[in-house]
Amino acid sequence: MTKTKRSIPAACSDPGPLEPVLQKFEEHLKFLGYSPQQTLRVNLSAVRHFVCWLNKVGIDPGEVTDRVIDQFATHQCQSTTRWWHGGPDPRYLSRIRRFLRFIAVGKIVRAGAAIVPPEVDARVVEFQNWLRHHRGISERTINSHGLLVMRMMPNLGTEPADYNAQRIRQVILDEAQKCSRAYLTKMRTALRGYLRFLIARGECKPWLDQAVPAFAHWQLSSLPRYLTDSDIERVIAACETDTPHGVRDKAILLLLARLGLRGGDILTMCLSDIEWAQGSLRVRGKGRREVRLPLPQDAGDALLSYLDQIRPLSESDRVFLRLHAPYRPFAKSCAVSLIVQRALARAGIADAPSRGTNLLRHSAATSLLRAGASLDAVGAVLRHQSPDTTAHYAKVDVQMLCEIAQPWPGGASC
Repeated sequence: MTKTKRSIPAACSDPGPLEPVLQKFEEHLKFLGYSPQQTLRVNLSAVRHFVCWLNKVGIDPGEVTDRVIDQFATHQCQSTTRWWHGGPDPRYLSRIRRFLRFIAVGKIVRAGAAIVPPEVDARVVEFQNWLRHHRGISERTINSHGLLVMRMMPNLGTEPADYNAQRIRQVILDEAQKCSRAYLTKMRTALRGYLRFLIARGECKPWLDQAVPAFAHWQLSSLPRYLTDSDIERVIAACETDTPHGVRDKAILLLLARLGLRGGDILTMCLSDIEWAQGSLRVRGKGRREVRLPLPQDAGDALLSYLDQIRPLSESDRVFLRLHAPYRPFAKSCAVSLIVQRALARAGIADAPSRGTNLLRHSAATSLLRAGASLDAVGAVLRHQSPDTTAHYAKVDVQMLCEIAQPWPGGASC
């Protein structure tokens, strides 16, 4: 049964000797820009309650683990503000974890005291370090590969010397019965990388990575998903430039539409990447490949307006930040995709073939081709490693393809 929320009693909000620590935490939240009327108040209220409970049960803040937080979430007291739909409120507990990160990073208590991470196989940790130093992939992908390998570990086994082709094939076939095709593709990629790591260390039979089964996939079988030039301009013009979000979103949309950037490029773009004197932008793409792209006039003007008028003051070097406290960079590239989705809705484009950042990337490539650019030039702008990837856009002019296509022979004999 859902409990009625009441304010925290005074007895549950006296931090005792930890009052100076809470004052430092309050100053930290104010520096990050938390609203004193609401956000700051609810954060401090939750932390005071938690610190009071720690004093009561005799636990030092430096010894807090996930189990301690669970005990706090379920303990019985007069306060019900930590409850939500009859259970612990995840937002309430996130405020507690924010405080624990603050005291750990600031070395106010012993480091390593906050949250205990889940146990990970030591060999998988070494695999992730190998990816980090030799493959040039993002930290998010490295973490994903590690989790996927750990998911397969019970069936795969912990002794690489015992691996064989039959076992590897069976692991993937078993997973194929439980997950989608897209997720299975990621799992196959992670397993191949893990096997190559083991082969390089001599812990696994050579060429065993070739035993990972493949599934039917017709490369370049679909047409690129794109918007027309007029629709692109509608999307950009729909940005409400009289609001902070509108100014920021317009800069992002112009960079995506003019330069064909990926969502991850926007996510990791730093202030030092903008070379105003040369009128160029340094982009770090997949595989740590770094290129310089010319910065178009309209995209540069929008970017300058955002940096000069809107971007919050922050210690972060990232260009694009959240506009609500805490002022920090976007956590994932899906935040950039959400900006594209909202822009499409504002422009009234309900029949867009897709709604992510790649829609504008494909549209930029299509526009270049129709303007007379060669496939090599398009590949250079999009930073493709293989010409086969750029060849995907050779199919965008359907009318021209219809004119040169040969008639179907029907029942004609060979």
